[in-house]
Amino acid sequence: MNKISENCINCPAHNISNLKKLGIDMSSFDYVVALAGNPNTGKSTVFNYLTGLKQHTGNWPGKTVTRAEGAFEYNGKKFKLVDLPGTYSLLSTSVDEEVARDFILFGQPDVTVIVIDATRVERNLNLVLQILEITDRVVICLNLIDEARRNQIEVDHRTLSKELGVPVIPASARQGEGMDELLKYIYEVAVGSYICKPNRLRSRSKELNEAIEKLTEMIKEVFPNLPNTRWVALRLLEGDQNIIDAVRNGELGNINLSKIVEIEKEAAY
Repeated sequence: MNKISENCINCPAHNISNLKKLGIDMSSFDYVVALAGNPNTGKSTVFNYLTGLKQHTGNWPGKTVTRAEGAFEYNGKKFKLVDLPGTYSLLSTSVDEEVARDFILFGQPDVTVIVIDATRVERNLNLVLQILEITDRVVICLNLIDEARRNQIEVDHRTLSKELGVPVIPASARQGEGMDELLKYIYEVAVGSYICKPNRLRSRSKELNEAIEKLTEMIKEVFPNLPNTRWVALRLLEGDQNIIDAVRNGELGNINLSKIVEIEKEAAY
């Protein structure tokens, strides 16, 4: 075995002691991290590992959906971790999906960690691709890698990372495996030293692509501070009533609804 240098041992990538579990101490923090994923992917185990909590829950404002929040410190920076409801989609067919979508879209977390099941990667990719339409700042935790090995399932995480354009970290949260690497990438994406470049799906329809691009640019002109204009454009073109309602009730900022309707009509032609 090659001898690891002292400098390498002490660097954040190889030293889990850089993690300080802060539990419910969220009095101050530098960055907000959202934790998303399908149900039964081990998302709560990741949350508990990073925060040191067994459970700290409450209800989302105005919702009956349970939320969990905690904090940790890593490499001198404090992170607030928000465990979003487990969901298979962000298309708002349920309250859980609406809560997860709205936090990623409107809460604008500094990093979104998507926990996926290494034994069921294909099933989990639907949510991954939807989140990548909303935010560039994503780290994927390929959890339950020990279960995958036990079932002789091999996942090429490097190729998956290349195809998606974001870091993919093999992990077993209950064993602590891969968690130091996960922390390293959360930190690097948060501080901006790692720039994610997600590969987003494009429709085969030239007309639809042109409509999306045109609508996106027009929305940017009206809302220059909105970071998720392409996803908003997609949802508006699909007639997502929840997004229209979000515009109407001001969740997207001080938005002129009639102007959005005009933009939709122009992009459709």
